[in-house]
Amino acid sequence: MPTKTLLTVGEYNALDEPVGVRYELDRGELIVTPSPVPMHNIICGDLFTRLSAWANESNLGQVIYEVDVRLGEDTVRRPDLMYFGRDRIKNVDLDQVPLPTAPDLVIEVVSKYDQPDDLMLKVRQYLQAGVRAVWLLYRKTREAYRYTPDSLQPSVINAERGGKFEEPELLPGFSVLLSEILH
Repeated sequence: MPTKTLLTVGEYNALDEPVGVRYELDRGELIVTPSPVPMHNIICGDLFTRLSAWANESNLGQVIYEVDVRLGEDTVRRPDLMYFGRDRIKNVDLDQVPLPTAPDLVIEVVSKYDQPDDLMLKVRQYLQAGVRAVWLLYRKTREAYRYTPDSLQPSVINAERGGKFEEPELLPGFSVLLSEILH
């Protein structure tokens, strides 16, 4: 039976990431996924623009996209979008990767390459690392699943029923209809 070669975070950081793929590190195992399709990036860009405008106006935190964040000794993930409240990001060196501190909020736009078991593993890893809310956005079903540390049973928000992306405790005053971002 072959054995897996596990990587340290230092070895992971030294890898050259080829064009067309994305790397993450899951408990030392290198995870390789294809680049996202353009519509994935359109949704991420739209939400990033809206959240960044709110964050700049409110001065309550920082929105970051597609950057590695260390979730544990041997786990590095690259959320599509993340939000750090002002208190959490004030001591983070933004010239360093992976970021050493988990964000307050993670948003993942689910693609056809994402497997349900892998998504749930990511959700658990985010929440165990201190993320306060995780949103999985499903474009095809026009739904969002919201997870919190209290429960791995998600709140399901439906765009067709007027559902909104909002996190009043983390993003006070920010709200957008899911139908506006899940095109």
